[in-house]
Amino acid sequence: MKTIILILLLTLGLSAKSITPNEVYAQVMLITDEIHHLLKHYGIEHDHEGIIKRTKVSSKLKPRNTWQITYEIMVKINILREEYNLPLIEPVNMTPVLNLNPDLVYEQTQRILTELEIFMIRKGIKHPEHKTKVYKGKTPIDVYNALTHVSKSFDELNKGIVTPSYVFGEQMRLYDDITSIVQKLHIVDKTIPKKKQVGAVPADVFDECMNVLEKVKQLQIGAGIDFVDFSEFKKGNESASEVYTITQMIIAEVQTLKAYVGIDAITPASPKYNTKTPAEVGQLVSWNLRKLNLIQSLNKGR
Repeated sequence: MKTIILILLLTLGLSAKSITPNEVYAQVMLITDEIHHLLKHYGIEHDHEGIIKRTKVSSKLKPRNTWQITYEIMVKINILREEYNLPLIEPVNMTPVLNLNPDLVYEQTQRILTELEIFMIRKGIKHPEHKTKVYKGKTPIDVYNALTHVSKSFDELNKGIVTPSYVFGEQMRLYDDITSIVQKLHIVDKTIPKKKQVGAVPADVFDECMNVLEKVKQLQIGAGIDFVDFSEFKKGNESASEVYTITQMIIAEVQTLKAYVGIDAITPASPKYNTKTPAEVGQLVSWNLRKLNLIQSLNKGR
């Protein structure tokens, strides 16, 4: 009898079906319906076409990049909860891996839907039951763009509250990750922050973030890790929200470096900061880049 049960369990495991981009996209559309309902409930205008124009990309991204946008959304749900006097929650994070299973993105959509449901119940907001639609021909980049649209819609819902302070917090997460890699490789780190760039604006910080991504890409190429071309993300006149997103992309890419050198520590959630300026964020980004530039090769950690 035990043998039969074991065989059945193994059969079920072997027959497990991967979740398709069509199915994930359908879940993102449910999230979109919920966001649209909340925007309407609070009387907030939704710049649908404007968001698409500013954020749509066609680059060949990885599942880790899409997953990181779901993390960004979970952070913005926290911002929403705080705005309406609900306790904060810890965003779900995961152990660094070289190649993230795309099914994990589907898991995140379920968490987002659950959190939105909880928010509306707590605030007494009635909403219709949105039916899951069937989609065909959707690709991973369609899922990414749809999730980005959700994230930027949250900015509207949160009244543009993604400030430099939030970006600073995410850059501190990167600081910790990069420091752990440098230590793992036994590299002596005597770097110190440069002077703050007086009058810096978010677009300046964004440009420095692109320099960080270029350095990460060089390390990935040297280690044989699949890399991503983020050049399309540069659209000009970036806001703090765009800097926040490109910071999430750096975090996603740095996870591959951590996994490669054998670091399995999960990046902690961001601490809360207030009153940070673009100049202070830029100073931290530049410091992160200087620390990364200490690394000539990842192979010393293997």
